[in-house]
Amino acid sequence: MASMNFSSGKQFVKPPQRGIFPLDHDAECKPKMQKYLECLKEEKQQHNKCRELSKDYLQCRMDNELMAKENLDEMGFSENARITEAKEYDKSKEKEGYVAGKHIKGKLTGWLW
Repeated sequence: MASMNFSSGKQFVKPPQRGIFPLDHDAECKPKMQKYLECLKEEKQQHNKCRELSKDYLQCRMDNELMAKENLDEMGFSENARITEAKEYDKSKEKEGYVAGKHIKGKLTGWLW
């Protein structure tokens, strides 16, 4: 039986690639994640109202090397990107009987037909 030698070289830990989110096995950022998710639930999934909690959570992940360090302003957290007056769509057209595409008359042509 051949023996395996794992100590022959040093192992280098690289930070995660952009867009890859390793699991938080040690729950280092779990409290921040839970606050963010609670906020989303309370605010009926309107993420703009939980913006600061989202920012804190992502910063925690970067600080604990669970994601690559990025400039949060470039990730949509700059003051210029702040959403101030988001409104929930009230579906008023649908309540009046509107059906998308129904107003088009004539034969439809396209790559599907």
